[in-house]
Amino acid sequence: MNIQNIRQTVRDHILKEFLRDESPGVLTDTTPLISAGVLDSISTIKLASFLEEHFKIEFKAHEVSPSHLDTVAAIADTLARKLSQPKK
Repeated sequence: MNIQNIRQTVRDHILKEFLRDESPGVLTDTTPLISAGVLDSISTIKLASFLEEHFKIEFKAHEVSPSHLDTVAAIADTLARKLSQPKK
């Protein structure tokens, strides 16, 4: 799966689950999600859970944070890195 497909999957999920009443144009690759209050702590956990299930990856506790999940771009970069790691 390439980075563009990852970004689109993440963007679609965030729009569907957390920004239902918003225009898709409000969510860019750099829109702050956690730091701007779009996602609260529960929403962030729900997002991480979806990503783990959908992409078959696992987040470490310290990765469920703004540095890894604050923007679509950061999420996609984190996922791309995790997906490129050999499975244990």
